[in-house]
Amino acid sequence: MRLGVRPTVFQPGTEWSKIRQLYSEAGQILERHRHRYEVNPEYVELLTKAGLNFVGKDDTGERMEIVELKEHPYFVGVQFHPEYLSRVLSPSKPYLGFVAASAGCILRLPIL
Repeated sequence: MRLGVRPTVFQPGTEWSKIRQLYSEAGQILERHRHRYEVNPEYVELLTKAGLNFVGKDDTGERMEIVELKEHPYFVGVQFHPEYLSRVLSPSKPYLGFVAASAGCILRLPIL
């Protein structure tokens, strides 16, 4: 079981990522984990060919932490629990992005 705050590293070539832009282009983020499940490494290549982009991985590069569809208004999946660190005046970035996309505020973020 993975527990506690763990680093997630954004992968090279993912500057287009909406979730990365919400985290202010940080190269690495720290979020809390509490899970037993992860993406089977045997399927990563197949999923990537099908259009899923693994934009964030753990600090060893072995575990997939963030997945995103590039051409979708906001299709983001995270392996960590962003709600654990979310606060009223500092909402979690994945939830903030979801609400903004639902309201039509970030149909497409500008590519920096």
